[in-house]
Amino acid sequence: MFETTGPVVWVDGKVTGPDAARVPALDHGLIVGDGVFETCKVADGVPFALTRHLRRLDRSARGLGLPVPDDAAVRDAVGAVLGAKHLALGRLRITWTGGSGPLGSGRTPGGGTLVVAAEETSPWPACAGAVRVPWTRNERSATAGIKTTSYADNVVALAYATERGGAEALFANTRGELCEGTGSNVLVADGDLLVTPPLSSGCLAGITRELLLEWAAADGLPVVERDLPFDVLATAEQVLLTSSTRDVQVLAHMDGRPLVDGGLATAAVELFARRSAADPDPM
Repeated sequence: MFETTGPVVWVDGKVTGPDAARVPALDHGLIVGDGVFETCKVADGVPFALTRHLRRLDRSARGLGLPVPDDAAVRDAVGAVLGAKHLALGRLRITWTGGSGPLGSGRTPGGGTLVVAAEETSPWPACAGAVRVPWTRNERSATAGIKTTSYADNVVALAYATERGGAEALFANTRGELCEGTGSNVLVADGDLLVTPPLSSGCLAGITRELLLEWAAADGLPVVERDLPFDVLATAEQVLLTSSTRDVQVLAHMDGRPLVDGGLATAAVELFARRSAADPDPM
């Protein structure tokens, strides 16, 4: 095992600590955010839904016009990182960039930098809340639905939410519809349904969201995709977030307003916990 109290990083074929890891100073992912990434939950040393995450990494790379990373090479790097430090509960991040490039937006063809890192994490708090933010997602953006490394909007929005007592920030799109969080998808209870915005809203096709929709359909839990006005968050009694590290999380408050648990929200949490425990890499 690699001796470090912090994250373990694989880069350029070597596993090391974060301070010793190196990428080129002119890597296009650093210069202009020209890269894509995936984040997986790690439980007892095993990454959850790795195959689905790698498929989405390929889709994101193609969507950004990057060469597709070699699947076997990525899996080898993941294995090296998780073999170097056992994680009872952790976060695995796979980053793929355009490689060394110029100081502008133009890209040097044929490059690519792969970085795989993992760190220990703690469970999400049971009483987390979210805050609506005044900025929007552009559902017509060239990068809509692509998990890019250009996360400055999310950094600003999450800081805004944190200052107001939230653990996540929720965005509308340019049409005034509910879209997503900085690193999560969102569901809202509407009568006898749990509703999540469709991908046409501009939200990311989250892996946890995808699995919940599939498993809910198979088990008869009423979870559907439908456009929702952003203002639904002002009155909704139940709001849930899905993400790779949260799984399915029921929010305790929205903009400081208390929400309720139970019913469909609890059923969604229990369904995902049961099905994910039965198969760590659902295809």
